[in-house]
Amino acid sequence: MQGKIAVEEHFAVPETQNPLVPQTLQHDLLDFDSARISRMDKYGIEFSVLSLNGPAVQNVPDNNAAIDLAQRTNDLLAEQVVRRPDRFAGLGALPMQDPDKAITELNRCINDLGFVGVNVNGFSQRDNTHLYYDLPEFRPFWAVVEKLDIPFYLHPRNPLTDQMPMYDGHPWLTNATWAFAMETSVHALRLMCSGLFDDHPKLQLVLGHLGERIPFDLWRVDQRLKIDPRGVPAKKTVSYYLKNNFHVSTSGQFHDPPLHLAMTEIGTDRVLFSVDYPFEPMKQGCNWFDNAALAEEDRLAIGRNNAIKLFKLPLMSASGT
Repeated sequence: MQGKIAVEEHFAVPETQNPLVPQTLQHDLLDFDSARISRMDKYGIEFSVLSLNGPAVQNVPDNNAAIDLAQRTNDLLAEQVVRRPDRFAGLGALPMQDPDKAITELNRCINDLGFVGVNVNGFSQRDNTHLYYDLPEFRPFWAVVEKLDIPFYLHPRNPLTDQMPMYDGHPWLTNATWAFAMETSVHALRLMCSGLFDDHPKLQLVLGHLGERIPFDLWRVDQRLKIDPRGVPAKKTVSYYLKNNFHVSTSGQFHDPPLHLAMTEIGTDRVLFSVDYPFEPMKQGCNWFDNAALAEEDRLAIGRNNAIKLFKLPLMSASGT
């Protein structure tokens, strides 16, 4: 399929690079113009929505340092988007360690820099605490997100394994193999169960990797909360919030069965194409999607049209005729 829009594609700055990853990956994260665009052209991606790699700002325990890093990376991303508005849009990074400053930077990202949303890499560290965004101190922040009417992409990060002993001695289960999905799905479920979407019903969040495995267990989560609610604040079911307040992307999930499950559980209009470049290869992600078992109308919706609608991109929707 030509004209695909990829919604979870990453870049880095030197401070957010991991020296343990291969040099080729480090190079690709810093590159905007060379291999990135040539690969987009080769594999039919017209447009990429770019966001800072993780955990980045969320991993900075000092408030002032987190604010500074968010501002500098957002300025850099804005420069790249201005240079190539025909190929890129941006998702802003936010210093969630300080909710008031996060609101300030959120407004700057949308109103001044022209970004189409924000991307936050999981929980934030502030001193020795972990901040999840269902906490009461973030309610004013969510009110601004709703007012601005922009998507919030909740991207994974690894749990701190010193507080997750199940991973001790099993490093192969951390990061993208398993721990990313476990950490992010619990964070998303906390948001759903907190009553956040009852107070702010127009909020729209995005989860990668076809929903961080929540769609697979959706019926069971609803069933158990119905039988044993234990005082859950949410007024509606988890499935209601997933179908009305969340979208999912195909980032790093290049397999037909989970794609079809997500389409069945939350609706084709809430599924978005993504590669997760450069952590995943464009060739694999695009070749899979172009040949996935889909009606062409659904391929166009997932591959392009849903992203245009959600992110309000200045692009033409594709027609199946």
